[in-house]
Amino acid sequence: MTSPIAHPILPNGDSGFTVEAASMKFGRGMLAEAGNDAKAMGMRRVALFTDPHVAGIAPFAAALDSLKAAGLDVAVFDRCAVEPTSASFLEAADFARDGRFDGYVSVGGGSVIDTAKAANLYATHPADFLAYVNKPLGEGRPVPGPVKPHIACPTTCGTGSETTGVAIFDHVEMRVKTGISSRYLRPNLALVDPATIDSLPPGVIASTGFDVLTHAIESHTARSYRSRPKPDAANPRPPYQGANPWSDIGSLQAIRLGGQYLERAVNDPADEEARDALMFAATLAGLAFGNAGVHIPHAMSYSVAGMNHRFTARGYEKANPMVPHGISVVLNAPAAFRFTGSAEPERHLRAAEALGAEVRDVSPADGGAVLAARLIAMMRATQLPNGLSALGYGAADIPDLVRGALAQQRLLTIAPRPVTEENLRELYADAMTYW
Repeated sequence: MTSPIAHPILPNGDSGFTVEAASMKFGRGMLAEAGNDAKAMGMRRVALFTDPHVAGIAPFAAALDSLKAAGLDVAVFDRCAVEPTSASFLEAADFARDGRFDGYVSVGGGSVIDTAKAANLYATHPADFLAYVNKPLGEGRPVPGPVKPHIACPTTCGTGSETTGVAIFDHVEMRVKTGISSRYLRPNLALVDPATIDSLPPGVIASTGFDVLTHAIESHTARSYRSRPKPDAANPRPPYQGANPWSDIGSLQAIRLGGQYLERAVNDPADEEARDALMFAATLAGLAFGNAGVHIPHAMSYSVAGMNHRFTARGYEKANPMVPHGISVVLNAPAAFRFTGSAEPERHLRAAEALGAEVRDVSPADGGAVLAARLIAMMRATQLPNGLSALGYGAADIPDLVRGALAQQRLLTIAPRPVTEENLRELYADAMTYW
């Protein structure tokens, strides 16, 4: 039985859910088809987005060659920031407006894909920058209509941004991350080529891989879609609808794949099977959370990353100091799932089993604790930092961390139980050290 602290199923609540999944192509060698795909979408003048590192490696060259072979006019924007900021989004938007493009192709991690989404939006529907940014940091104005076609080609196994309508950035002045969310921002095609991650260092695989797992576990343990009011014309279903039978399919399989292959992919760079499986898990998790939503670990992560520009993570030595997104998320996850486990015990236990935990003779009431323990064991096995204290945070930082998390109500409302300011203080304290 669901704990009484969970969001209740409403007698007159929603009885259905909406699925708007992205089109997807998956397999080694798919980047060679980017040109024909772009041409089929009506693209003629194409903005090709990437970052300075990806611009120098083979996957980017494969995409560029394919676009040119299809006879398309291609302009390259290779200044996407890793962990983008409001300033880097604005620079990309200026490039997009000046270029008068009829289509976009992004080759890179979630930062590149999100930058292309934002550039496409502001070039198609010009507005003040904060107009479309989520409340309370922005106006939360709805995107007025479709944007130009976008093919997203991920080169990391984590964000799932190729399947979602969300673009995340670091609001430097506010010292917190936030984003823009709209169904219109979802790329028209996710072109997923696992060969793109063959050269990723172990630290990057670990960070992005744990982003996969937290996406999937959060969407599987999210509040039920039936706990929301029935939609009407004035209040349609939100992009994040809560856990539902369709999102459960992708989230559980992504958790299984992550539990089976993440440690292998991190610890053996030659394990092609593991990296292919992790890439597929990332896309499955993206499809799931783009529909059901994510909750507490992601809400907590935005201030963890936004307040710290001094940390250098393993595998990110060539980037500016920052907390990579996957690390900022997963370091909150064990504490968060211990907290939410009492609201949806069966779902937490199911997730723990999918992740590889031994659950024989385990009571559902212990599902959150077992899930947290399995995550911590995987974090240790892949050399992740030991909690927020390893990033340099301490008790004195908790009030500011909480303030940033409280601004993420769009995510916190997806949690399976209500989250108060006091709850967040306790969660950040619990996340400081795990072993």
